[in-house]
Order: sequence, then structure tokens, then C-alpha cells
Amino acid sequence: MIALAALAAGSTAVAGPDDDKWIKQCQIDNKDEGAKADVITRYCTCMNNKMDNNETRSITQWEKANPNAAKQCSAQAGWK
Repeated sequence: MIALAALAAGSTAVAGPDDDKWIKQCQIDNKDEGAKADVITRYCTCMNNKMDNNETRSITQWEKANPNAAKQCSAQAGWK
């Protein structure tokens, strides 16, 4: 049972190829916003993780409809 829980927890931490595509686009969309690349990566990864796997909008589109998630991810990423 513990191994199953560890496997389940580990599987959520791995980004799939679709996630990589969305995160890369988010990084491109935010590259001129004044934050360092690692901060943008943390922000985009956080936002991607908050989105449903069946979401069809980009992270940039989704964040506009979910300002609380964007605020949380900004704080978590250290965006100032």
C-alpha cells in the first residue's frame, strides 16, 4: 500500500509531453514580463499543475479566467 501511494505521488510530479508543450508556450508568453527564466519556469509549472489535464486553453488563456491561481503561483514562484 505504501509503494502504491509513493507511485501515485511520484506520477503526479512528472510532466508529460503535453505538459511540456504548454509550459514552453507559457515561458514564451511571459519572457518579456521582467522575471528571471527560472521564476517564469516555476510559475508556468505551477499554473500547469493547477489546470485540469483535459483543459484545452493555454496557460496564458487559463490564467486570465483564474486570477487566484495566478496569484498563488506568482507567490510560489517568487515573482516580484
